[in-house]
Amino acid sequence: MSTRIAFLKGHGTENDFVIVPDPENAIDLPPAAVAALCDRRAGIGGDGLLHVVRSAAHPEARHMAADAEWFMDYRNGDGSIAEMCGNGVRVFARYLQRAGHVAEGDLAVATRGGVKTVHIAKEGDITVGMGGALLPEGDVTVSVGGRSWPARNVNMGNPHAVAFVDDLAHAGDLLGPPPFSPATAYPDGVNVEFVVDRGPRHVALRVHERGSGETRSCGTGACAVAVAAARRDGIDPRVTGTPATYTVDLPGGTLVITERPDGEIEMTGPAVIVAEGEIEAEWLESALR
Repeated sequence: MSTRIAFLKGHGTENDFVIVPDPENAIDLPPAAVAALCDRRAGIGGDGLLHVVRSAAHPEARHMAADAEWFMDYRNGDGSIAEMCGNGVRVFARYLQRAGHVAEGDLAVATRGGVKTVHIAKEGDITVGMGGALLPEGDVTVSVGGRSWPARNVNMGNPHAVAFVDDLAHAGDLLGPPPFSPATAYPDGVNVEFVVDRGPRHVALRVHERGSGETRSCGTGACAVAVAAARRDGIDPRVTGTPATYTVDLPGGTLVITERPDGEIEMTGPAVIVAEGEIEAEWLESALR
């Protein structure tokens, strides 16, 4: 391991990430190392970690190398692996732009949830083609305290349970994962969104992200919520042939979600790099002991 490891810190609507550039996949980042780096008191702090690797250099992404040069090897704050992170993709693209690997315009990013199309606009916002949503059949219920709500099962490459509530305070402190049933609906856990209406095609949410706890924002969660709200409102662009756009307020900012008639979901929002520096390898090795 080198004496120092470069890192950056960034966020998308306050969903924040430690960014570790590693084009040739030469840095070993076991779960304990990721958790140590994401620790907000003893580490750098973040909801997750973006490991920036060339697709051709990573065994999980080599099959996507012809379509996307760069692979977002995303990890949750506890070190576990996640399939996708919508805010993370925007921050990942912003890093690639800052580093000179890409310019304004279109690019492709490989993720465990497939290759995502990204557009970096001149005015600064980044749009990500998030793919289509899957809506598994079956009733799901989520609970907090003595309350329970029916939830819509939405999969955006990672699983979501979307519950519409009267007040976001009903979600409680979200320190632990909200219980759900049946257990078979989400064998690997789930991201849970609690949603209220703000106006026509305008909603707000709080979210407990699997492996990270309550976060200030969740991009895939915002997409799942927009789809669930549209279906609740009787809107399906694949049936009407007309795009449906929802504004989604999160604790850390606002995202605009559009579902197109072909099923593709586009997410538009900001992405900011706030700092860069070096990780002391000795500290990291000590944190792993």
